[in-house]
Amino acid sequence: MVEKFNHLRIEDNGNYVICYLSNPPTHTLTSYGVNEIHAFLDQIEKRDDLRVLAFTGDGENVFIKHYEVGELANTAERNLETKKDKQDPKELHAFHTMLLRLRDLDAIVVAGINGNTAGGGCEFSLGCDLRIMADGNFLIGLPETSVGILPGGGGTQRLSRLIGSSRALDLILHAQLLSPKEAFDLGIINKLVSQVSFNQELISYCEDLSNRAPIALQQVKKIIHQGLEMTLEESLLVEQKAFDVTMNSKDAARAMRALLNTQENIEDVSEFKWEGE
Repeated sequence: MVEKFNHLRIEDNGNYVICYLSNPPTHTLTSYGVNEIHAFLDQIEKRDDLRVLAFTGDGENVFIKHYEVGELANTAERNLETKKDKQDPKELHAFHTMLLRLRDLDAIVVAGINGNTAGGGCEFSLGCDLRIMADGNFLIGLPETSVGILPGGGGTQRLSRLIGSSRALDLILHAQLLSPKEAFDLGIINKLVSQVSFNQELISYCEDLSNRAPIALQQVKKIIHQGLEMTLEESLLVEQKAFDVTMNSKDAARAMRALLNTQENIEDVSEFKWEGE
């Protein structure tokens, strides 16, 4: 399906793909790794059969440790040496555009957090649609203020949208790292799974999503992300348009008629074969 990468290992399962992030021994995310993910997305975006894309760590008990601090320190020192003028940025950097591409994918993007993750690793997970995490002796968070910087990969914006500005401020200002249970209780993590059976739990999670109505899931993802930037009236119009898309799909017509012809409750209908049309 895809070419081989140095920092990515791709497992193609048809309707869902799992991308294993690998950079031993540090398990950090680097600019090289970001560029590889962009190249991977160049290929993924061409697929019309993909329903779920998951990212997880290839290392033991670590998702992405953090963004490579050495790169950031070198940049800071270079700025001081050259007395680089402070100018407002004119365009988003590659880390931002990478996560925006994940947002704009039709496929549902899952972060399979198999262990510790902080800083840029946590920000990467926040850029995914859903997050499941191994319930072990792990930590997750945005501790950048402890080294004099701030979460520069979207963490301040995505975390505040996810859990509210006051809670996000408290966590980021105090550089607080959370246990999986604490992150789940705050709504940062969608599901906690067994550390022992994490890989199988991730596969099951992806399979469940990939077996659901693809057009409906695509539209839900699209309008929730779009609606965050709109007034209620504007977002309701977007929802109405998306509802019309689903109501003009063969999948929906067949599924609703099948439901009427069975004795099952709507929450029990799970065997319907979705064609994506």
